[in-house]
Amino acid sequence: MSASVLQRQQELWKKYSETKDQSIKEQLILEYADLVKYVAGRLSIYFGSNVEYDDLVGYGVFGLIDAIDKFDLTKKVKFETYASLRIRGAIIDSIREQDWAPRSLRKKGKELEKAYSELENQLGHSATDQEIADKLGITIEELTKLLQEVNVSQMISLDDYLEQNHETGFDSYSMQRESNSPEQRMEIVELKEILADSIEKLPEKERIVVTLYYYEELTLKEISLIMKVSESRISQLHTKAIMRMRGKLERLKSAIL
Repeated sequence: MSASVLQRQQELWKKYSETKDQSIKEQLILEYADLVKYVAGRLSIYFGSNVEYDDLVGYGVFGLIDAIDKFDLTKKVKFETYASLRIRGAIIDSIREQDWAPRSLRKKGKELEKAYSELENQLGHSATDQEIADKLGITIEELTKLLQEVNVSQMISLDDYLEQNHETGFDSYSMQRESNSPEQRMEIVELKEILADSIEKLPEKERIVVTLYYYEELTLKEISLIMKVSESRISQLHTKAIMRMRGKLERLKSAIL
């Protein structure tokens, strides 16, 4: 961010905190419009063609407005960090209100996750689409449709974590993280190692999607352009990767217990 942009934002925040002028608030909304687009672009990986990107942006704008209203300049938190959580929360709340992930869909998600876990544990390698379809007793076309449907529920399943963060704010999250005991910190280190190993063993295309999304923090559109496949295909690869990693974690948890 250039010095001139930063200075302009600081001046807007100073004026708004002093006057609460609605015209200045509108300027702040425009100033951070790209942040809404970025967050919407990130979350769109969970929807493929099920939800229009412009709709996600529309939902996210409400989160941005809420963030501007509630942001405390005296706290040592970047507005972008605080607003990102509010924007994500607003999008998730809007999707949940439309009942995108009914209980039956969550159940299908669990069944699909279990299929990946059991089959890959039995085979000792990443299961193909045909192997997963055979285990579930469905066709490849039906599996593709199921992956698209379940992808939405995977996003909704993150709501508890996201709500906690956008309700309590980044400061309390940092304090909670710093207060972890040595045992808890060791568990986090071990979990990261397990996840790293899980990612390394993913099929190549799924590994690339996970790396670009979680490590490079690219949007669905950006990943689609890099890999030269459709956005719905990227969304599907992401879902399969998550299913495989969750399955492995569940197996390890069961072995420990």
